[in-house]
Amino acid sequence: MNDPSPVPETPPANGPALPDAQTVTAVTHWTDRLFSFRVTRPRSLRFRSGEFVMIGLMGDNGKPLLRAYSIASPAWDDELEFYSIKVPDGPLTSRLQHIRAGDQIILRPKPVGTLVHDALLPGRRIWFLATGTGIAPFASLLRDPQTYEDYQEVVLTHTCREVGELEYGRRLIEKIRTDDLLEELIGKGFHEKLRYYPTTTREDSPTMGRITDLMRSGKVFSDLGVPALSPENDRAMVCGNLAFNLELKEMLEEYGLQEGANSDPGTYVVEKAFLD
Repeated sequence: MNDPSPVPETPPANGPALPDAQTVTAVTHWTDRLFSFRVTRPRSLRFRSGEFVMIGLMGDNGKPLLRAYSIASPAWDDELEFYSIKVPDGPLTSRLQHIRAGDQIILRPKPVGTLVHDALLPGRRIWFLATGTGIAPFASLLRDPQTYEDYQEVVLTHTCREVGELEYGRRLIEKIRTDDLLEELIGKGFHEKLRYYPTTTREDSPTMGRITDLMRSGKVFSDLGVPALSPENDRAMVCGNLAFNLELKEMLEEYGLQEGANSDPGTYVVEKAFLD
């Protein structure tokens, strides 16, 4: 696809349109490092919950600044939601963090990714293992009816440095458990299958520690009242920073799980497209 022609970085809603443009409908700043935003959804866009797209803004040189972002909203949503870190000197996020409702962003509507149900073999329990903004694809999958049709138990672990960085996930889980629309879409009592396990590594919280250490010690399994992972019963999806992804990949294989892909389903998958 050719680069769009130069336009202002974030034109007003009634200003000139960017090629592949979508309009920002809402922005929420969760901490001084984290924010989420919603944008209009192209009518032609079809995606599987857990996939990502390229989004961004126009750079000063007239070329688009694009980055892979997981779609945090479920496939049935009329809008698209994204969850982002703020990098002060980041080429894109240093600008993106200042968007407001009515602004425009570039969205390349070609969804891809490995964190999809098609990449996993059938199982009893699904683990969504996230750090930081790696929770975004799971925000989509946790609101997908197929997740609860395919699994008897759904476990989300989310590890952040500070308590405030868990707020997006906490609010998400709270909404899922009280959302009448989701209950209508998925089925009465679906949320009883959902287990949420937030942890912090720097600031005091009810559960402290890296999820990998808590898995090695067995604490996470005893806290949740479930057995350790097994290839017979458990499936896993991993999304976080590079070190986290690599460590979890090694651990999951020690449990006997095998990496899958869209073309060759397995018992766990890791998103390699971006870092949190």
